[in-house]
Amino acid sequence: MKKVYSYLMIAASLLLSAACNDEWTDEQYEQFISIKAPVNSQGNTQINIRYKENGKVTYQLPVIVSGSTMSEKDYNVRVNVDLDTLNEMNIARFSEREELYYLPLDAQRYSFPETVHISSGECVGLLNIDFDLSKKNGAELDLAEKWILPLTITDDPSSAYQPNMRKHYRKALLRIMPFNDFSGSYSTTSMKVYRYDEAEEKTVGDPMVDNSRTAFVVNEDAVFFYAGLMDEELVKRSVYKIKATFIPDPNDAEKMSGTVDLKAFDSRIDLKIPENATITYARSVVKDAILPYIEHHFVTIRLEYLFSDITSIESTPIRYNVVGTMLLERKINTQIPDEEQAIEW
Repeated sequence: MKKVYSYLMIAASLLLSAACNDEWTDEQYEQFISIKAPVNSQGNTQINIRYKENGKVTYQLPVIVSGSTMSEKDYNVRVNVDLDTLNEMNIARFSEREELYYLPLDAQRYSFPETVHISSGECVGLLNIDFDLSKKNGAELDLAEKWILPLTITDDPSSAYQPNMRKHYRKALLRIMPFNDFSGSYSTTSMKVYRYDEAEEKTVGDPMVDNSRTAFVVNEDAVFFYAGLMDEELVKRSVYKIKATFIPDPNDAEKMSGTVDLKAFDSRIDLKIPENATITYARSVVKDAILPYIEHHFVTIRLEYLFSDITSIESTPIRYNVVGTMLLERKINTQIPDEEQAIEW
């Protein structure tokens, strides 16, 4: 009897083992088509693309086939612009405050093929999106506005594939954020903003401080930031844009230091540099003390300037004196050859 029981147990184990093996060879889920574009707290996907001198750069957007096994057939996935989803997101986040809306990127600034190919035996295809950030009608892309390229996977008339019906898998709201060596989020805890009495030619009261300022790309050697403590969500923020052009010291072969030329986009804020002030910058690279493959790239800007707030009280400009430093730190993983991926954003 014990032998019979043992044989039954062995047979049951073999059947169970065979069932488990078959389970792993079979597809466990529907093989839906999705876009890999993780959503951030602002409801979009920020893509960081290196600004180049001619303004043209390619971003590769992953399009994936979900499932527990590799695809056994080729897919040609159709991708199209989706303005409706962008409009829905703007209304949901900002209601009637249209001045805060994300704007669709102009069609002349991007191009991509109608389909992306995913080969049999693969689970990822790459949609090559060509961006053109060069001057159009004499002007660079103004990053004072929040530009979005909204995309969606469209249905296939032949039913050759099934788009993932979950919104954030089928669609992508790509926030375009070009970068250069000087752009990014600067720490400004050492930058002080004083009220300024022009009659007395001196600062008044205690200084005000903000934790950070974002510097946005203008071109390969220039960025802009907002004057003083002006908020990036301010309706009339463009009035306070200050262009900073970095001019390397001709005696510095490695171009790690130099001066910064500051200019206001709008002359009404009356940007002035004190006669005895020189705006300078310095760059440095430091190896991480624990992770040898991580480099810390720093940019320090030492500045002083005067400007007027002309929108808080339109009839009475308020003069400010800004003095101190702005510090940018960028962590780079030297093991990753792709620059956009190597930077720890």
